[in-house]
Amino acid sequence: MAPRYPRSCGALLVSLALASLGVGSAFAASAARTPLDDYLDNLHTLRTTFLQTLADSHGREIDRATGTLIVARPGKFSWQLHPQTTADAGTNTGTGAGQLLVCDGTNLWFYDRDLQQVTVKPVDAALSATPAMLLSGAVDVRQNFNLSAAGERLGLDWVLVEPHGTDADFRNALFGFEKGELKRMILEDKLGQTATIIFQKIERNVPVTPAEVSFTPPPGADVIGTPRK
Repeated sequence: MAPRYPRSCGALLVSLALASLGVGSAFAASAARTPLDDYLDNLHTLRTTFLQTLADSHGREIDRATGTLIVARPGKFSWQLHPQTTADAGTNTGTGAGQLLVCDGTNLWFYDRDLQQVTVKPVDAALSATPAMLLSGAVDVRQNFNLSAAGERLGLDWVLVEPHGTDADFRNALFGFEKGELKRMILEDKLGQTATIIFQKIERNVPVTPAEVSFTPPPGADVIGTPRK
């Protein structure tokens, strides 16, 4: 997964979460419809803020960040992340730090503000499948993921998402819904880390401007890769 973007999860915590939801290794992915299918069918745009915490394989919190997610289906999104420290919890550090991932429908851009470095590749050449790409429709959900209803816990209806193959940025993810609205994601990555993303101010099917889901490298940034025109 690209450094700190969007940060996925830890095997131990997600294994515990799956177990507590009644999802074991023998749980077979089903072709039956899930709350995630219904959500995506009725999703055109999405604008939301979120709080993300990252824990190591021992359950220790090692990072906290705030962010924004903007989706314009089909195939466009912007996922922005600002790191936090304990001292500034509840605020973000501004636009001078953090990461930005943008899919403009043709190219996938990753901008690391700390390094002043941009990485770009055509969407169809990106050997990854992130939750943001799933929500945006940049990838075909049923062709790239197994979706399974995972029961109810903490007042949410959960869906287990397992990528096909090994190219995805996460091993599996849990999407939690309340009355049809996406409220939480828990992701397991390949590094033994667990990311919990709690969505806060949620606006669905509101206007999104083209500028919000496009990207131009800032002056002076190093650009790695060649965008498709």
